Amino acid sequence: MDDIRVPVPPGSTKFMDLLRLDMRARGYALPTERTYLTWIRRFIIFSQKRHPADMGQPEIESFLNHLAVSLTVSPSTQRTALNALVYLYTKYLGREPLELSFSYAKTTQRLPTVLTHEEAKEIISHLSGTPRLMVELLYGSGLRLHECLVLRIKDIDFSLNTITVRQGKGDKDRVTLLPASVAQRLESQIQKALALHQQDLADGYGEVYMPHALERKYPSAAASPAWQYLFPSTRLGIDPRSGVTRRHHLHSTGLRSYIRAAVAKTGIQKPVKAHTFRHSFATRLLQKGYDIRTIQKLLGHEDVTTTEIYTHVLNRGAMGVISPVDD
Repeated sequence: MDDIRVPVPPGSTKFMDLLRLDMRARGYALPTERTYLTWIRRFIIFSQKRHPADMGQPEIESFLNHLAVSLTVSPSTQRTALNALVYLYTKYLGREPLELSFSYAKTTQRLPTVLTHEEAKEIISHLSGTPRLMVELLYGSGLRLHECLVLRIKDIDFSLNTITVRQGKGDKDRVTLLPASVAQRLESQIQKALALHQQDLADGYGEVYMPHALERKYPSAAASPAWQYLFPSTRLGIDPRSGVTRRHHLHSTGLRSYIRAAVAKTGIQKPVKAHTFRHSFATRLLQKGYDIRTIQKLLGHEDVTTTEIYTHVLNRGAMGVISPVDD
């Protein structure tokens, strides 16, 4: 259950624990909390373990220069580190905004790895059962791996052929398409999940993790069929937040290993990961002539320029336009 926030010991005065509590009070998402804590910890270690309150602009600039010059990190990595330190000094420590001067990481244009439709289908053909169904959702619905893992039964709507993604990147919900070819197997998967839930209830368990404060707002929802995970774990675990034994969703490492094994059987030489199927979903829709704004909405991109990277993969113009002379 490593996607559940760890509890902070009551009365703890540890610096990192106080940062956790502050970020949670401000409503920061769990990935942001983890990322910021990682960069703040690295900053402290780089600065000979001095307390951040005893440091300031010179130390921050030295750290950011180190990332760009010595470690040659990407611009996005340096920007993430900067955001973490801006949070630390302006929000947590309450200092005035800093006017920093540092070397910026070199900007590089990197295109995502994508699979052709034939390659994606070939990899899927070497999968079976639940792993195959999950990869078909990654490729058929454009889901991120974690979005697929945390799907609940209530998020599947067979009448509208839609999948509702809850708390996606940026803590935003969105709706994407449900592939017709997997609908029947999804219904079977739901029945398996419900049967497992009934067995858990009979054994004295049956409650799942509820996000935010929903467990207090809807006390009976955690044991309801609708809130059960679509892809439940094969075993029970202890919730690190509450200490309650419950069934969580499948872990990401399992599906990643299945994908690696399937790719090895195909002989495809591309660096294929779970996220590659999401890239391939977007590229395939562009190939089929769908509007880039529609694809942006299905992917949940806040800015269309993020979606436009796939037009470069296809060697098209900025808006995914095919020249009439090439059509």
